[in-house]
Amino acid sequence: MKASRIIINGILIFIAIGVFFLIMEMAGLSDNIYLRLVNFVFVIYGINRTIKSNFENNIHGYFTNIGAALLTGLISLVLSIFSFMLYAEYKGGEAYLQNFADTYIFGGSNPSPQQFSIGLFIEGLAGIVVTSFALMQYWKDKVEKINTVDDRAHNPH
Repeated sequence: MKASRIIINGILIFIAIGVFFLIMEMAGLSDNIYLRLVNFVFVIYGINRTIKSNFENNIHGYFTNIGAALLTGLISLVLSIFSFMLYAEYKGGEAYLQNFADTYIFGGSNPSPQQFSIGLFIEGLAGIVVTSFALMQYWKDKVEKINTVDDRAHNPH
């Protein structure tokens, strides 16, 4: 598992989501929940790219690849939340966040910026876990070597 591959793909997801969000913001569509679901396309692309690169470089093992997939998504999630909260603070802080509060699963009535961040993190993490496991089902037969141990002590990569 190459850390640089994971970081690069995580940053690519972050950039794609950021550009998409800014385009939606300029078009006045940032509160449309259905358009925000397009974020999954970027997450799927980046995580799949990590797993595919591992496969092409003969990095096998289910746990190795699911770990890489989860880390790729987690990097993009942390960068995205941090950037969004900076952007929200720039645009007006809590008043700006209230535009989005009702359209997020964990938003609710009047969340603080910290509560909003935690809610975004939980939503994003759930999406990353589901996406990673779903993609690993696709790649499972390709990356998993039956009857081999998938840990560094027994099977160094």
